Amino acid sequence: MSKKSAKSAHVSETPATQMLRAQGVAFTEHPYEYVEHGGTSHSAASLGLDEHCVVKTLVMQDQDAKPLIVLMHGDCKVSTKNLARQIGAKSVEPCKPDVANRHSGYLLGGTSPFGTRRQMPVYIEQSILELPRIAINGGRRGFLVQIDPRVCLDLLQAQPVQCALAE
Repeated sequence: MSKKSAKSAHVSETPATQMLRAQGVAFTEHPYEYVEHGGTSHSAASLGLDEHCVVKTLVMQDQDAKPLIVLMHGDCKVSTKNLARQIGAKSVEPCKPDVANRHSGYLLGGTSPFGTRRQMPVYIEQSILELPRIAINGGRRGFLVQIDPRVCLDLLQAQPVQCALAE
C-alpha cells in the first residue's frame, strides 16, 4: 500500500467507520466543511442532501441520568414527553455537552451512534426506517456516512419510536 492511500484511508477512520467496516456494512463517506452550530441544515446544504434524510444522533438521559441515544430526522425535534412515555421513563432530557461526550466518546457535532464509548439503548424515529438511505454522522465533525437505515436496527438494536416534532 502506498503512503498516500494509507494516509487517505487513515483520515476517515473513526470508531464508527471501524465498526461499520468490521460488520461488513456498505456505506459511502461524505466529508463537508464543519460549521459550529451549523447542524443538519448546514451539512445537508453542503452535501446537496434533503435535511429530512440527514439523521442527527442525540445523547439524552432519563430521570435517573441513564444515557440513551435518539436518532431523529435533521428537520425535526424530539418530543421528550412522547419519547419518555413510549420508553417507560418519567422524563427524558438532552445531556449536557460534556456529559454526552463522556458517554459517547465523540465531540458534540461529531456524535455517531456507531462505535460509542458506552453501550446505550438506541431509539430511532420510526419514519426514518421508511427512507431508502440516510446520512448519519460518521464519528467526526464534518463527516457523514450514507447507509441503509435498517443498519440501525441490525447493528444497534434500535427500537422504533414516534416522537418527531416539526422544527
